[in-house]
Amino acid sequence: MFWQMVKGALIRQKNRFALIALTVALGVSLASAMLNVMFDVGDKVNQELKAYGANITVTPKNSTLLKDVYGLSNRKEYLNESELGKIRTIFWTNNIVAFAPTLEGELKIGDESIPILGTWFDHTMKLPTGEEFETGIEELKSWWQIDGRYPIDSTNEVLIGKNLAVEKNFKVDDEIPTAAGNLKIVGIVSGGGSEDDSILANLPIVQTLENVPGKIGSIEVSAITTPENDLARKAAENPDALSQQEKEIWYCTAYVSSIAYQIEEVISNSSARPVRQIAESEGQILDKTQLLMLLITILSLLSAALGVSNLVSANIIERSRELGLLKAIGATNLGVILLVLAEIFIAGILGGIVGYFLGLGLAQIIGQTVFGSGIANNLIVIPIVTALMILVLLLASIPAIRTLLSLEPANVLHG
Repeated sequence: MFWQMVKGALIRQKNRFALIALTVALGVSLASAMLNVMFDVGDKVNQELKAYGANITVTPKNSTLLKDVYGLSNRKEYLNESELGKIRTIFWTNNIVAFAPTLEGELKIGDESIPILGTWFDHTMKLPTGEEFETGIEELKSWWQIDGRYPIDSTNEVLIGKNLAVEKNFKVDDEIPTAAGNLKIVGIVSGGGSEDDSILANLPIVQTLENVPGKIGSIEVSAITTPENDLARKAAENPDALSQQEKEIWYCTAYVSSIAYQIEEVISNSSARPVRQIAESEGQILDKTQLLMLLITILSLLSAALGVSNLVSANIIERSRELGLLKAIGATNLGVILLVLAEIFIAGILGGIVGYFLGLGLAQIIGQTVFGSGIANNLIVIPIVTALMILVLLLASIPAIRTLLSLEPANVLHG
């Protein structure tokens, strides 16, 4: 009998309940889209920030110690180029987006010394695992503007900084005579850093000029990381201060400090340090982005609750005689409330199901538009959206329940 009455009400008031379902669907679609994006936005934001350069710098440990403790920076220490492939063997190997070695030197042109930096531009290296990995400055410094083109690997082609090119009146296709042979300028670089006042050459050229075959001065690493929290900051100060459980959690989470620590483990005599400005910016940007998504979710559900509340209240007013008659023939307040709630929840559940799948599509549109890639469908969103939808329907039903409790059969039927 109860369900027959529910069915009859849904059929008679189908337009009203269709509007309730539509209102719930709109709120749930936006909420599920925002939650899916929120759970997946960490990797997307980190991937976007990788376009702005390295977030880990690896230098020789001795030179770092001398500079930090004694303030000495003129003594040169080196790392081994042959160990670079080990970076892609750490626990978080798949999070390493790109890296490039650097070696600073000086190039004598007449009576002047010009800074020259040796690096990889677009280098294919064979890893200890037997795989090949393409990396270099082209991947690492994607914001650089090049007038011309990048040098080809294993050639005497170089880039020249825009400031240096203006000062020395160098142009593309000019050649610079050196002890290692003529260097051909194939591009003028503008990056906003020290590269604007330097010559950038393939690494072997600078190794020959400095007479340090197989050596490098530092490594710039770009890695996808998890925003730092209190545990990561504590570990960054002193990993040995962590308990065994804390260290396991830290080591197995892609914090920039844990990735740097693992790089130190595989590169001999190295000191790997996060670039703090980038690491902290990642966390701040991600926190603000997730907060924005959460606020949009809350506001969308509140709007849905207000819309459903108005529709339900109007429905109760229209059916006051029907409901008053039910109470007059013996229906309790609880029975009438359950009848109304059943009707609301059936409409709400149907709208919620439709809204969830619409939200999945909306999340993909957001992912493709903003990040250029799809958004992962996180299953944890289903119970969260379900709980939020139930809460919204209950909140929206409160005014209707108060009206039902105050409904006097004699007054309604007499009127």
